[in-house]
Amino acid sequence: MARDKHNKSQQNNPAPMEYVNKRELMEKLEPLIDNTLMRFGLIPVETELVKENHRWFLRIFIFSPERIVGIEDCENVSRSLSDFLEELIPFKYYLEVSSPGIERKLKSDKEYIIFRGKDINIKLREPVDDSGEKQFVAKIVDFDENEGLTVYAYKDKAEILIKKENIISAKLYSNEI
Repeated sequence: MARDKHNKSQQNNPAPMEYVNKRELMEKLEPLIDNTLMRFGLIPVETELVKENHRWFLRIFIFSPERIVGIEDCENVSRSLSDFLEELIPFKYYLEVSSPGIERKLKSDKEYIIFRGKDINIKLREPVDDSGEKQFVAKIVDFDENEGLTVYAYKDKAEILIKKENIISAKLYSNEI
């Protein structure tokens, strides 16, 4: 996983987080982050603002469908965002920009679309066919919010439709580990 980490602080307005609406702040940050990533041919997989051990972290996970994301990509995004974030975030925070990682757990419906064509290790509540298997490796073919996830199951050599409710977890999968 490529990662660039920067310590950022706002010195003119050290407002504590309890006076800032996190949801409203993220609504301001996300379009800025999306537009910056688009300029570099990147997609935001996840953006989170979290407090850990009394420190705030803005974490941005980035992906490219055309190439592997490297440390240079993370540094470029970090440098491009720094000044704008300084103006918008009124408290001290740490900025972390990284790739999603080779075995990332998929956390949102959006990620099924972003990672279309990638292999996943999927765990189900109930088997979807007569094999009785609840865990297998498959390739993401498509995702529809109403219908569910369509995958190509390598073992069965067939496309399978899986309802969202039946998915316990899905992780990116690589046999190169």
